[in-house]
Amino acid sequence: MKMVIIGGGPAGRSAATEAAQLGAEVTLIEMEHVGGTCLHEGCMVISGLNDVVRFHEDSKNYRKMGIIPEELSINYSHLAAGIRKITGKIENVLKHETRQSGVEIIMGEATIAEGKVLLGGEEHPYDKLLIATGSRPFLPSIPGVEQALTYKDVLNLKEVPENLNIVGSGVIAAEFAGIFSALGSKVTILCRGQFLRNLDSEIKDYIVKHLLKDVKILENSVVNEITSEGALASTEFVEGLVFMATGMVPNSEIVQEMVELGSKKEIIVNKQMRTSNPSIYAAGDVVGTVGNVPVARREGVIAARNACDISSTMDYQLIPQSLNLYYPVSFFDSDNEDTENEFNVRIRGSAGPGSFWHALDGETGFTKITSNLETGEVTKVSSISPSSSTSTPYLAKMIKEGYKTSDFDDFIETHPSTDAIYKLLHYLSRYG
Repeated sequence: MKMVIIGGGPAGRSAATEAAQLGAEVTLIEMEHVGGTCLHEGCMVISGLNDVVRFHEDSKNYRKMGIIPEELSINYSHLAAGIRKITGKIENVLKHETRQSGVEIIMGEATIAEGKVLLGGEEHPYDKLLIATGSRPFLPSIPGVEQALTYKDVLNLKEVPENLNIVGSGVIAAEFAGIFSALGSKVTILCRGQFLRNLDSEIKDYIVKHLLKDVKILENSVVNEITSEGALASTEFVEGLVFMATGMVPNSEIVQEMVELGSKKEIIVNKQMRTSNPSIYAAGDVVGTVGNVPVARREGVIAARNACDISSTMDYQLIPQSLNLYYPVSFFDSDNEDTENEFNVRIRGSAGPGSFWHALDGETGFTKITSNLETGEVTKVSSISPSSSTSTPYLAKMIKEGYKTSDFDDFIETHPSTDAIYKLLHYLSRYG
């Protein structure tokens, strides 16, 4: 079976290696960079920036305590160059691993015809085709929006901007606000509606008061025009560079005449990641489900298996998500309706690796768990701590497998740890 995959990001590459291991003849076509947005412009760039930001923030705290004698400064252009060097090295590793699995990688911009993909004058016939072309920043129809930055421009900055105005209200807006505020920018977030409206209200309050405390947040503020001087909003004019974090739009144009698209131009798929065209599958951001890398990888694997006639179904229940700030903010929600038997427990984070030196100022994080007292089911978890991005997905898996609060009575965690999740689970197992 010949399978052609267009897009070398997390979804496409995972599908390629899976299909090759299942015996398919796989060709992976990537227009620009293997690794996709995550590696070159998104998650890994944010990770690299945040590593330096945490070091910088810690150094300021140590200086206040007399541990470090001098204030440290950051050379942003060197920081950006270092990130590019590392992501380039990671890309080479990904290419090597993909080729080692038996996948042919071809770089270039493809077009699609029925039963074949055209690239550079050559035809690549397929039995099954997977579209994993990702997404790009959505730019609303605002006068002057072409003057604004997006996450794609972050590594092109020569220095940290004095004023940065971020238009948006979600994860991307919050993450870049935290980064550039810590680096010294005066940051304003302009939200058309409510900031981080999908997060638990207590978690949001902690983020605003402790993790984004130097960021000005203007809710219900509609941007009417963007100029070289700043942004004219319904609340006020804000001076400085404008950064658009207003969502994503799927890169579905390549196949729009061949499959059914949704209202936001996402490719419509079923739970087997099959499109309206029985020979074409799609996975990752281009299908507009949950915009995170582990989901995209899983969708790619599911698509590959079904393309290879191995029945497999995508499950979107209890997916852990995160917000990458000074402390990771990790959470999941069962999406069950609230009942009178639900009980909330919350606790301040403990001192430990990554938070020890904040014990004196009380900024050690915050964790909240919601449980159904009648059934013992854990329905919601939100945790802000250095270890939350590690513990939360394992807990989500355990809850998905049927674990109740009573199952954690004899749980023994590693020590020392900043993870407050299991302290609350111990409490619920005994008193909930």
